[in-house]
Amino acid sequence: MGAGGHRLVADRPVADGHPVLLLHGGGQTRQAWSHVAGRMAGRGLSPIAVDQRGHGDSEWIAGGGYSFFDFGADAGALADAIALESGAKPVAVGASLGGIASLLAQGEADRFAALILVDVTPSLNEDGVARVHRFMTDRLADGFASLEEAAEAVAAYLPNRRPSGSSKGLAKNLRRSADGRYRWHWDPAFIDGPNSVAMRRDAARTAMITAAQALTIPTLLVRGGRSDMVTSAEIDEFRVLVPAAEFVDIAGAGHMVAGDRNDVFGDAILEFLARHGFATLAG
Repeated sequence: MGAGGHRLVADRPVADGHPVLLLHGGGQTRQAWSHVAGRMAGRGLSPIAVDQRGHGDSEWIAGGGYSFFDFGADAGALADAIALESGAKPVAVGASLGGIASLLAQGEADRFAALILVDVTPSLNEDGVARVHRFMTDRLADGFASLEEAAEAVAAYLPNRRPSGSSKGLAKNLRRSADGRYRWHWDPAFIDGPNSVAMRRDAARTAMITAAQALTIPTLLVRGGRSDMVTSAEIDEFRVLVPAAEFVDIAGAGHMVAGDRNDVFGDAILEFLARHGFATLAG
């Protein structure tokens, strides 16, 4: 359940091992973590991949409620529930929106055992933010006539990603509407509603800066080498805020780090988790 009692859907392949809360980026679903979660399950971890509010199979919020603070409240509620059930604070792995939610939740209380931020910092490059916003709003109302048409739109947005040759993975991020057209598998109010993700951004940035400065848990920032959201300026700022944080640059990856270089990304975070005693060493 989320902070407001709304239904959140999650996948948890194994219940044994140290819990890891996986929070996807805006416009994604829990399916973004399927490969990494499988690797974690084989390394003594218990991954919990959640569809965040308004995304995938989780409940859409009547009247909106999609500010960064709302997502942060859900991350906190999930962390508390996981800790109560397992007896251990979870590790948080958050991509973009998921990283923001995790950082805000940690800023409210000491909820996580470690924090992995995937291509997100308290400040984001505004040109990159604008490009993501254009992509998410471009076909928001009209949708796509086919999965192939949607794949073409994604390829134009991510020109450096190697085509998979299959629309099966993409289909998990789309829903077929009553008119037969495919639309993204998230609540349109997330991006253009009266209580959208754009609300209270400045306040959220201030809260994230405060939370980052207070971090004492093992922290890893993973950046896509081609990212236009987290540039060298944002990295330099983050290193000042969190001097003890570790940093990995995934060459060839853009903002969608896990999707662009999944194996390299998985290696980086599993090595970090093993070094800090959460995961078993690779066999």
